[in-house]
Amino acid sequence: MEQAGPRDVPRPTGPETPKTPAAAVRVPPQPRPAGRDRRDAAGHHPGRTGAVRGEHTHGEPPVPRARTDGRRLVERSSVRGQILDALRTALVAGELEPGEVYSAPVLGERFGVSATPVREAMQQLAVEGAVEVVPNRGFRVVERCARELAELAEVRALIEVPVMLRLARTVPAARWAELRPLAEATARAASTGDRASYAEYDRAFHRAVLALAGNEQLLRIADDLHRRAQWPLAGGPVSRGRADLVADAAEHTALLDALTAQDLAVVQSLVREHFTGA
Repeated sequence: MEQAGPRDVPRPTGPETPKTPAAAVRVPPQPRPAGRDRRDAAGHHPGRTGAVRGEHTHGEPPVPRARTDGRRLVERSSVRGQILDALRTALVAGELEPGEVYSAPVLGERFGVSATPVREAMQQLAVEGAVEVVPNRGFRVVERCARELAELAEVRALIEVPVMLRLARTVPAARWAELRPLAEATARAASTGDRASYAEYDRAFHRAVLALAGNEQLLRIADDLHRRAQWPLAGGPVSRGRADLVADAAEHTALLDALTAQDLAVVQSLVREHFTGA
């Protein structure tokens, strides 16, 4: 399936149609330091407050806060979660570039928050494998290769194909009909050419299908693999074209047709091709 930023709204977690995502937050380029700056024994800049160990802020230009006209500042409630969604969207949209290092203080200025929730969100992304900690500088976006993407597609197929085949045998046609609106919403998102928006709806559709298996562990694992598959490749295009997204979205409808008809051969073929892009 399609491979998917910053987002002010919670990510969809069930079969309901997700809200239209907010516009992606632009992440400013991060200047590379000329050398390691001086720090005291605790890892702080002498005479500076707010700097933290593990992040370089010296020489970085101030970044304007997010506008309040049409784009509200991140609310203080659930700040960490909103920042995490925003960074995930920026990652998928290509605004967090593979190989580049970003500091929490500078990103905090951009979002209108302190560095703390940004750092916490980045640490979560590090756990997920999207970024890695760079001592005294910040967080580097991991550079991924085509082989890793192919491995993710293989693992997803190993997990989801058997589940889809079982669901095709046991789920009544009426239940598949309930998922049609999600497939249509995915197609509408694809028609805009917005990769980050499409990625949200794509994951929502897959979660809704797999949720019929009634296995929470399956949902967690599949969603993590799906999200990783949406990260951009190092040196590759930021996103596929609108035509590619529309073609991927059309496969959702075709899959529902095959599941409804209990056509196991078509279900297996569609799922495998959808993951690999073959």
